[in-house]
Amino acid sequence: MTSPPAKPQSVLFACGQNSIRSPMAMALLRHLYGKSIYAGSAGVKEGEPDPFAIAAMEEIGLDITKHKPHTFEQLDEWDGLNFDLIITLSPEAHHKALDLTRTLAADVEYWPTPDPSGIDGNREQRLDAYREVRDMLMKRIRDRFGKKARTNE
Repeated sequence: MTSPPAKPQSVLFACGQNSIRSPMAMALLRHLYGKSIYAGSAGVKEGEPDPFAIAAMEEIGLDITKHKPHTFEQLDEWDGLNFDLIITLSPEAHHKALDLTRTLAADVEYWPTPDPSGIDGNREQRLDAYREVRDMLMKRIRDRFGKKARTNE
């Protein structure tokens, strides 16, 4: 029987453009665990804030309107890449993280997560795709980090 992975003190979520999946995951982790786990996010490229991601998060009471997408390199310049764990949500982010961990002491986990921005349809159908990603991330975060309530606000 294997033991569950250790709970890190800091987690970086990474995706392609840091505009949908990684900011959603970062907001969810912060909401669920408060300051008990430091959370950040980055992208391989710098994208634009996504209104559907904002809407999907607002539905559950989380505001990501202040999130400004940025790259791994920008995050490194501002704060450094001092994370215990990098969770990658897209193939390009996973490759970038593996490349970075040649010189960083961080674990990398790959959580393949679909990009909802490519979904066609009316507004509600597109928003449903974002809700699915949000809910998938919520489940993965709870499964990985436990169902512990927020502490240390």
